[in-house]
Amino acid sequence: MTVSETNDVKAHRLSADDYIENFSDIHPPLTHHEALVEADRCYFCYDAPCMTACPTSIDIPMFIRKIQADNPVGSAKTIFEQNIMGGMCARVCPTETLCEEVCVREVAEGKPVKIGLLQRYATDTFMEREQPHPFTRAAPTGKKIAVVGAGPAGLSCAHRLATYGHDITVFEAREKAGGLNEYGIASYKTTNDFAQDEVDFILQIGGITIENGKALGRDITLDQLSAEFDAVFLGVGLPGVNALGLEGENADGVIDAVDFIAVLRQAEDLSQLEVGRRVVVIGGGMTAIDAAMQSKLLGAEEVTITYRRGQEHMNASLYEQELAQTNGITIRHWMMPKGLAVSNGAVKAVTLEKTELDASGKLVGTGEMVTIEADQVFKAIGQTPDPAPLAGCAIELEKGRIRVDEHRRTSHSKIWAGGDCVAGGEDLTVASVEDGKVAAESIHKALMA
Repeated sequence: MTVSETNDVKAHRLSADDYIENFSDIHPPLTHHEALVEADRCYFCYDAPCMTACPTSIDIPMFIRKIQADNPVGSAKTIFEQNIMGGMCARVCPTETLCEEVCVREVAEGKPVKIGLLQRYATDTFMEREQPHPFTRAAPTGKKIAVVGAGPAGLSCAHRLATYGHDITVFEAREKAGGLNEYGIASYKTTNDFAQDEVDFILQIGGITIENGKALGRDITLDQLSAEFDAVFLGVGLPGVNALGLEGENADGVIDAVDFIAVLRQAEDLSQLEVGRRVVVIGGGMTAIDAAMQSKLLGAEEVTITYRRGQEHMNASLYEQELAQTNGITIRHWMMPKGLAVSNGAVKAVTLEKTELDASGKLVGTGEMVTIEADQVFKAIGQTPDPAPLAGCAIELEKGRIRVDEHRRTSHSKIWAGGDCVAGGEDLTVASVEDGKVAAESIHKALMA
């Protein structure tokens, strides 16, 4: 095919009203009446499968029963007991593959109770009414804990430790706390600066100080923290992005999807953001879906997601894939990138090879090539750890990530870790919250022994 020599990347593709409409809340919250009607659909199962499927073990039947009794504040307290970030998790958690997938009504009727929306109804009601913080801080213990990273794992750990009376200092590399909740989630999933509202809510417990602009390995070291604090929790996430390994990868228009989402999340005026007319996103996870969706919502005309395996292998849920497709995004499976066409320093197209599984189940190329014109190519093929700041601290690693036990304790007696940075960690906000909570309980037990 002939590749165009014109690179069409620009801002102001839409009207002001279109930007507002496109980036409004993708899941409007339930009204009071809708919440009562939906809560009435719950069977309040004994040994409810939805509870087992929830990584933070929220008592789902109990919180729904309290909504049914018109007690959303009490419902929110039930949620916060297990998940202090229940408000964000209600917005971004893939409930369709967790609690709602095993809902008895889903199994029997194909229509689960809307657990995620009910959770949001309860937590939003609590926060909007400016209730006193649902937890009371215990008497000071005199113990000091350092938390590195103000993302879901770090904030969850800090909050649980603060309730026990410990003093927590959170070191965060970025200007704002929140981690991926603030910088890495599609804007249409969490609107109205909710990520910062939730951070403020968490800090109401007291005893938590956040120091922004403090990066591990640059401004602070693990040796320093382990010497100055009684315990350390690492929730540093995955700072790197996998490379395509192709010539031309540094050309204009070849962009890390994570960086693109972060810039969009912090933009005060979406109309100022440039987007290509033709966008190709390489990857099969939630970051790929979010980058593709937001490109489309910014005004891109042709958006294609390419993934090297089949639909059933994609990390993005079927719901998210369908969301992309219903918004005019093409998903092409069984394709892996093989080359980038670059002209005058800017990407013009991406060439991909069709793939298949051989008899042994190994992914192989078929030799058949496809070229797709692109003004922008987003890389969304996974994030990578940075083990450099951990060097010399006797922390065991596994494929670059931190090895922890079931209590999230590392091989170093004073250091715990959780979230994306640990070996085997799940790329879910709710899983990171659970890691922080489990680590906090272990730290408290160790310090008070």
